[in-house]
Amino acid sequence: MRIMFVGDSMTIGSTGDFTWRYRMWQHLNATFGGPYRIVGPRHALHDPVEGAPTSYDYGDPGFPDEARRHLAGWGEGWLHMAPLIGDAVRRYDADTLLVSLGLIDLGFYTNAEQTAENVREFMAQARAAAPHLRAVLMPVIPNVRAATDTAFGAQCERFNELLAKAVADLSTPGSPLLLASVPGGWEIDRATYDGTHPSECGERLLAGAFADAMHQAWGVGAPYGSADEAVGEPVGGLVGGPVDGPVPSP
Repeated sequence: MRIMFVGDSMTIGSTGDFTWRYRMWQHLNATFGGPYRIVGPRHALHDPVEGAPTSYDYGDPGFPDEARRHLAGWGEGWLHMAPLIGDAVRRYDADTLLVSLGLIDLGFYTNAEQTAENVREFMAQARAAAPHLRAVLMPVIPNVRAATDTAFGAQCERFNELLAKAVADLSTPGSPLLLASVPGGWEIDRATYDGTHPSECGERLLAGAFADAMHQAWGVGAPYGSADEAVGEPVGGLVGGPVDGPVPSP
């Protein structure tokens, strides 16, 4: 299994964050007995001082570089990732995508219908590179703006309806798509540190939603929280190891 995390600011994380990617890495190490690798063209965090993805100051300095790989960016959404995903999947031979996108699209770039079209384009490009690829897609998790701006909140709700329809329309036995559940217990005051970006609690909730979807549908690992998530030692196989052969420069 070759996993690529795809996302926006909630996935790339900021200086000092652990990230939900780290929580997922811990979970797979603790529960998944098969070989897997985390792949992708990027591995940095967003540096709020420089306003660029130039930080490597993760919450856990022991988070290995090869497990930090991703395709995520601050301020990037479905609109931005659709033109990039085909090449990234092809270059890194990804076969499993864990995707959390949409909030930035709806907030700044496209309405719900346009964003849903970009989801379909994203999947078309990904499958052109890997026809048997599988993916887990996270609905938009409403942030503090959605709670106070009724029009924006309605767009988030409408997009999530369209995302569910896209997953149902596009999923096939040979290239299955899953719609993750919005994390249970997601309360803005606890799950975020600023009304949008995940706190340590929110990181665990996001990782848990993806992990539970993969376990329930595909038998990957175990339900989140069923093992010691703080354990970084692998159950078996290759854990977040380097890709076979030379790794392209980010």
